[in-house]
Amino acid sequence: MNAVDSSLRRADPAVVRSDWTRAEIRGLFELPFAELMFQAQSLHRRFFDPTKVQISTLLSIKTGGCPEDCAYCPQSARYDTGLKASKLLDRETILTAAREALESGATRFCMGAAWRAPKDRDIAELCGVIEEVKRLGLETCMTLGMLTAPQAQKLKGAGLDYYNHNLDTSPEFYAQVITTRTWRDRLDTLAHVRGAGMSVCCGGIVGMGEQVEDRVGMIHALATLPTHPESVPINLLVQVEGTPLMGEARVHPIDFARAVAVARVAMPRSMVRLSAGREDMSDETQALCFLAGANSIFSGDRLLTTPNPGGDRDAALLARLGMKSDGQAGTR
Repeated sequence: MNAVDSSLRRADPAVVRSDWTRAEIRGLFELPFAELMFQAQSLHRRFFDPTKVQISTLLSIKTGGCPEDCAYCPQSARYDTGLKASKLLDRETILTAAREALESGATRFCMGAAWRAPKDRDIAELCGVIEEVKRLGLETCMTLGMLTAPQAQKLKGAGLDYYNHNLDTSPEFYAQVITTRTWRDRLDTLAHVRGAGMSVCCGGIVGMGEQVEDRVGMIHALATLPTHPESVPINLLVQVEGTPLMGEARVHPIDFARAVAVARVAMPRSMVRLSAGREDMSDETQALCFLAGANSIFSGDRLLTTPNPGGDRDAALLARLGMKSDGQAGTR
């Protein structure tokens, strides 16, 4: 039995590890594709119903004008992407979108604001939004940038279920993508979210010019957090004209599916979200990612400011695969 097989056995059936080594994560990436997919699907079936996919909706509640220099982001004020900045949406506009999401079959409503960090007055308004969205029966998630501990506590008090704050890439590659906030800043925000008792949504992006070793480092960083993120979005870079990462070499679908599968093996109880980039994926690529352990998608024709497959296309794909949407596709 090789080291990777041994690591898999140690996670069976209910022990979730946070002591992965980089060598073990690298070994997963180096497995023959069929073997990696088998291990990922085996673990996926232990903890989830493989026929169910959670449907979420993501709304940009404050668009553009962000002072950060994230090289992938069309919302940065540093890049000319043709995006017009706007203020925080009023409460009724957000609630109307939440009702529409609920009617379309979503059970999770995510809200994103292009801020470096929210101001306390923003938190006060958003707490009211959270309370009203929760009354609709939707699970709630927000991504607002960096948080202080008191801000995290207020969001939790309002009933926020999840907070999204991605690590994006490996600690070694990070500074080539972002210079306006540090890796430590991100970890601090995650600690504040955990300390407040909220669930964590944290993942990264594939296709930013990183090497495979950076994908190893990203998943190693996620899988060695004291508690695994309950939600792990694996994003495929959406290339936007005007951003520094426009023109990067495209990632092969099998290489992308490898990243999804390794995330599933390393974090077997987490929801693995097939997030940005699905508009550029074929149905076959998405099916491969579901086989690799992805069990959540964002539905709707926009994902913050970039295109996303519409609900009709998603419904047709799930039907073709004999799968169904279920926001309660939780652990067994």
